[in-house]
Amino acid sequence: MTDLHDLTLAEQAAAVRARTVSPTELVDHHLRRIGELNGLLGAYRTVDAPGAHRAARAAEARLAAAGTGAAAGGAGEGAGLPPLLGVPLSVKDTWPVAGLPFTAGSAAFDDRVAPTDAAAVGALRAAGGVLLGTTTAAEFGCSAYTETAHATARSPHDPTRGAGGSSGGAAASVAAGLAAGALGSDGGGSVRIPAAACGVVGLKPSRGRVTPAPGTDALGLATAGPLARTVLDTALLLDAMTGSTPGDGSTLPAVPTGHFRSCAERDSGPLRIGILPPADGWHPEAALACRRTADLLADLGHRVEQAPPLDPGEYLPDFTVLWSVLAAAVPVPPEREERLLPLTRWLRARGREHDAVRLYAAMASLTATARTICRRYERFDAVLSPTTDQPPLPVGSLVDPDDPERTYARMLAVTPRTPVANLTGRPSISLPLHRTPDGLPIGVMLTARLHQEGLLLSLGAQLERARPWGHHATRQAAVLERARQAAVREQDRQAAAPEQVRQTAARPERSAR
Repeated sequence: MTDLHDLTLAEQAAAVRARTVSPTELVDHHLRRIGELNGLLGAYRTVDAPGAHRAARAAEARLAAAGTGAAAGGAGEGAGLPPLLGVPLSVKDTWPVAGLPFTAGSAAFDDRVAPTDAAAVGALRAAGGVLLGTTTAAEFGCSAYTETAHATARSPHDPTRGAGGSSGGAAASVAAGLAAGALGSDGGGSVRIPAAACGVVGLKPSRGRVTPAPGTDALGLATAGPLARTVLDTALLLDAMTGSTPGDGSTLPAVPTGHFRSCAERDSGPLRIGILPPADGWHPEAALACRRTADLLADLGHRVEQAPPLDPGEYLPDFTVLWSVLAAAVPVPPEREERLLPLTRWLRARGREHDAVRLYAAMASLTATARTICRRYERFDAVLSPTTDQPPLPVGSLVDPDDPERTYARMLAVTPRTPVANLTGRPSISLPLHRTPDGLPIGVMLTARLHQEGLLLSLGAQLERARPWGHHATRQAAVLERARQAAVREQDRQAAAPEQVRQTAARPERSAR
């Protein structure tokens, strides 16, 4: 019998409409699973059980009011039901969720509570999603790993390894079945990197596709992005999130209802795909993942060609100026600066060194570089590369607490290509198409022209049908169960240790002879 958390987002939504499972049953199941695994994986920052139960009951009332015709409506639109009705979701702790702690991954804000929902959060609620809580995020979204003062997000495929960042908790929640889908954010790869580390799908949409309200990204790097276990689930989340708010710096025309779902359900037709040549630093398994995906694309009828190399030196220096200024721009009370992590403090110090003229020059330089990169790859419908240069890394391996500059350099060395889509504004997706011999996920990344999320979803779904990845959940479940049992044994050992000490202290000493 299939466990409820093993159902995809689309399957859970269909089961709710068909009344084979209730929203409350889904919520209760996921909350129990969070209780069992969150201590091991560090996926959630805050679990909102009361709010999730209220939302589940509201979904059941709406379903009851719709009558039995709702099940016959397929996606439910004809019956007036929202597409994600009753489906449990998680939200990265860099997005405000009304009434919940809103720390942005930082101990400096551990007592802050969000007064209102982010627009993307409200859109997920309007689509019927049930929010289980907020997930662990890297501090201010600054790092490609998620190791905070509160928790460390770990890959469910090997909990000794990190979940990536900065949406590490969101990716871990989806991969471990602690949510059917998640809302993340991506300013330099922060959706795609954790998707690769956790073996799920992560999509960075085009600039302007999803509003950042009530916040802003004046520098144009960051956007909301969905994480899910399948390409169809990713499309359903993007359909729900898409939209703009007055005052947004970038906006795109509205798309028809269900547009991205329809893209995931249709064939893309023959495409021209460019594959980046291997570069220094690529792990052999990352290179193999790229080659095998290129071969698969050719077998599916696409034209696969060698693409020009990409030199991170073109953009990383100017990108670092913007990245440091974004970190410095977060308003932190002076008396709380010491609560920040070393990398964040270092970035903020660097950001404060740049005046408006230097910032403008970096922005202008990056705009010119982005145009050059777009022209270089314009002949391709999509460009293929590994998402990251390495498999999921051991927890703590990127961090040098005594040298944050070295931490930053290590981080960029592992994820040198993901910022390109943020600089150009183009859509980019990470797909879990490869596993190492010991079962670690390797993500492959496809980046398309501006506004072409639909093409990426069509192509991704075609690859998923040709090389499904859902069967890896069985091995992951076994890994998680072994890790959970080991954690329980360690807790029992620690609990028994004080009692053993007490008994030893109380035991009378033998007289020496």
